[in-house]
Amino acid sequence: MQKPISITAISSLSALGSDQEVIWSNYQNHAHFITERRFENFSALVAQISEEDRVKIAQLRQSEAKYKNLDDSVLYALFVAREAIQKAHWKSEESFGINIGSSRGATTLFEKYYKDFLENNHAETLSSPTTTLGNISSWIAHDLQTNGPEISHSITCSTGLHSLLNGVAWINSGMSSKFLVGASEAALTGFTVAQMKALKIYAQKNNEYPCKAFDLEKKKNTMVLGEAAAVLCLEEGEKETAIAQIKGIGYATEILEHNISISTEATCFQKSMKMALGKTPIDEIDAIVMHAPGTIKGDLSEVKAIQKLFCNKVPFLTTNKWKLGHTFASSGVLSIELAILMLQNQQIISVPYTPKQKTPKRLHKILVNAVGFGGNAVSVLLTK
Repeated sequence: MQKPISITAISSLSALGSDQEVIWSNYQNHAHFITERRFENFSALVAQISEEDRVKIAQLRQSEAKYKNLDDSVLYALFVAREAIQKAHWKSEESFGINIGSSRGATTLFEKYYKDFLENNHAETLSSPTTTLGNISSWIAHDLQTNGPEISHSITCSTGLHSLLNGVAWINSGMSSKFLVGASEAALTGFTVAQMKALKIYAQKNNEYPCKAFDLEKKKNTMVLGEAAAVLCLEEGEKETAIAQIKGIGYATEILEHNISISTEATCFQKSMKMALGKTPIDEIDAIVMHAPGTIKGDLSEVKAIQKLFCNKVPFLTTNKWKLGHTFASSGVLSIELAILMLQNQQIISVPYTPKQKTPKRLHKILVNAVGFGGNAVSVLLTK
């Protein structure tokens, strides 16, 4: 980190809701937001946005003629971007940068257009422009009428935190003083869920807690997909209006041994966490919001990486995927949100079915992890 960077606003849309007070309230109980959804030929467990929020997205779709043909991934991002810049009091003439990523992109539209092509042997006029990944950031720039740089990218499930890395890099370079970063994912389609099932990592039973993220005793994989969008407003310097400060960033990639796996002790996480910590003593870290996708190997390898780095000074550990599912690209930003809420309220959010941990006396520094298929890890150190 070359310059101090403030997070001056956050906005999200997930199964937990779209209002920060509601989201925090939903974090304070032991209920999850995973339900069963019927697809064309099967049913599966998912974490989807509420009917109330779905109505808001439908209203946004109807608010402008151009928006009627956009994928939900774009509309979710527009929704949270509008709210975030309003909270941060940003104006379009400030020409702030935009970097919103997605692991899957315009999933629903892509599958629809491809199905139509197979049936009719021709492509719809809007099939290409509405399914390109750059859609998300470019439509946000259109909606907010800003003239700053626009970036879209995909690097699997750590995409959202890679957006944060990009924003930090642009600010440190002096090429921009403000960046809107985050991710959007609306991939609850039959084909996407079937792909996860084919990997043998998907939850099969609707138990009390269908996704057993951070349960190190589980015998079966329990990942559940969710849909969500989340964005952060980053600003150069230590702002009085900041809701958190970014004190360190780290990233690392492993040599692939398998398309979806990371090493037994998650070497990538060890490297990314060490980089994010920098010169910060390990005993100053009060908590870690883990990636913990609910898979046997994924959860265990991350915990082993933490134990390897922190030795006998392991901080309080938590995750939110047991509540709102794995939202692919958006998951890391939602973990940032949980960390910020814990810092603001000075209250830990524990996982109900895991052994009780020692509660930190205060919450001042929290580390957030994310990783994607192939071991591309990102770690972010936050402080009040």
